[in-house]
Amino acid sequence: MRAKDIMTANVISVAPETSVVEAAATMVRKRITALPVLDAGKLAGIVSEADLMHRYEIGTQRAAPVRSWWRRMFEADSAPMKYVEAHAMKVRDVMTQRVVTVGEDTSATDIAALFEEHKIKQAPVVDAGTVVGIVSRADFLRALVARAKRTRKPRPRGDAAILRALLAELESQPWWRPDRSKVSVRNGIVDFSGEVEDEEEKLAARVAAQNVEGVRGVEDSRALSIPIGGYPTGGYL
Repeated sequence: MRAKDIMTANVISVAPETSVVEAAATMVRKRITALPVLDAGKLAGIVSEADLMHRYEIGTQRAAPVRSWWRRMFEADSAPMKYVEAHAMKVRDVMTQRVVTVGEDTSATDIAALFEEHKIKQAPVVDAGTVVGIVSRADFLRALVARAKRTRKPRPRGDAAILRALLAELESQPWWRPDRSKVSVRNGIVDFSGEVEDEEEKLAARVAAQNVEGVRGVEDSRALSIPIGGYPTGGYL
């Protein structure tokens, strides 16, 4: 799945001279969290909810720290930009200019990684310098729901087929320990026995089983294994 498969193509944008209040009203009205800023059709920046949070109108402006004159000689003074952030009337003065963008063929995996790396919620999709769409976290959710709707309803499967499918999945995972854990299926109920190193292994195995068609339930009686070093000395557990 790529950006062009999940992006919103009808991009709602604003101009650098758009008022801050108008941009905020557009976000509220359209139920979106960010607006690309286009100047003569080219991407100039992006304005998001985060850029409009600290405003004097609602008393959320950030106060600049009081510093001695000698500290101002060696450290950049943030007071001017904090004032601009709280009082600017035009989008161009509050927008983020260094915008993280993606191409139409950027994979969904790479987009998700960019969102995490840059701590952003959306990214304009750019082709030859022109904004052709925007991808947001909401688009990932819509894609998930659409994919689920297209998935066929699970077909009943025999225990042997369920076991084969489950083992194929488990044996492809690095956390599965066939030397310590065993799995069986009876009447659609998956049963795990043996030992695990932590509860996360149990959770992962249960999720794997629940994704196999025909599974009606999962039981896991595996115990937590004792570290190789044994019990701690000089005391009790």
